[in-house]
Amino acid sequence: MKICVESLDKGIWDAFENGPIIPKLENDGSSIEKPWSQWTDAENKKAKFDCIAKNIITSALNSDEFFRISHCASAKEMWDTLKVTHEGTNDVKRARKHIVIQEYEMFIMLKGESIVEVEK
Repeated sequence: MKICVESLDKGIWDAFENGPIIPKLENDGSSIEKPWSQWTDAENKKAKFDCIAKNIITSALNSDEFFRISHCASAKEMWDTLKVTHEGTNDVKRARKHIVIQEYEMFIMLKGESIVEVEK
């Protein structure tokens, strides 16, 4: 997915990883969201990356998956929701890894069993 999206524009992949770019105005040491009418062409292009990324994600999903992410406001939020859904959190990944390691360590060949029988 990363390769496909980056081939379109690296800015789109940045929207997946870091969220939308929202132009800001500096005002007395604080920043406020810049009104859309004041965005430059460059800011408009960068802000559009999130829209393109959301379109890519929603176009690739079936209706069940779409329902799962339909409440998300940004491509990053959609992407993170899908990652957790399909890969699990780091704790889940670690638990799965330990289960597989444990199953491997507990794997033994029974007395009188041949390699061919074990493969079945």
